Amino acid sequence: MSPVLEIQDVTKVYGEGEVVVRALRGISLTVERGDYVAIMGASGSGKSTLMNIIGCLDVPTSGRYALDGTEVGRLSDAQLAVVRNRRIGFVFQSFNLIPRMSALANVELPLAYGGLKGAERRRRALAALDQVGLAERVGHQPNELSGGQQQRVAIARALVTSPTLLLADEPTGALDSHSSADVLAIFDRLSRGGRTIVVITHENDVAAHAKRVVRLMDGRIVEDHRLAPVDGPPPLKREVAGR
Repeated sequence: MSPVLEIQDVTKVYGEGEVVVRALRGISLTVERGDYVAIMGASGSGKSTLMNIIGCLDVPTSGRYALDGTEVGRLSDAQLAVVRNRRIGFVFQSFNLIPRMSALANVELPLAYGGLKGAERRRRALAALDQVGLAERVGHQPNELSGGQQQRVAIARALVTSPTLLLADEPTGALDSHSSADVLAIFDRLSRGGRTIVVITHENDVAAHAKRVVRLMDGRIVEDHRLAPVDGPPPLKREVAGR
């Protein structure tokens, strides 16, 4: 079975001549099914550029990227849109919910774009909201929900298509500590259930929930190590050459 993510020697260059910016400088990364990876780095490290490439929101300048065995570079714009809708569940810091739509309608959106019929859309959206503990809030609009509840709606929306990958960008960045703990507990539960998760974060507390931490600096991976399970052996840590 192919890895969920397979990135080989990916570069990303913006601009030309004297204003050229080399955002990624030969990134290679493999994420197996069921892994939970935190990608970390300071501002300018390349982590947002890498997230955009992983999420099929941008394309590499060079190198190879395969998502669930599909070579992303060979896809048309229409095919990429289908991949984003069906294979990747996005969770953003700002929630990105439609203000005048209920929680249920927001979660149904990806299924509506995919052409699923109304009754099945509703069934799957209700199940996703129940999975994040919001079965009693399905009729509420975003302004009637707390920040933590809005993010849980966003997680339900990300899960409703049963994606290959859950991709989260600073998912607790707009939340207080209590709501952050609730969201991270959901990610922990999803990970235990075998979900493949990649989280982009600059917070050590968030990264500590992952199974593996990848650190970027100046467009390169400088550290890639697997965290020890609770009461487990010390973590295996790999310093990447050329740091």
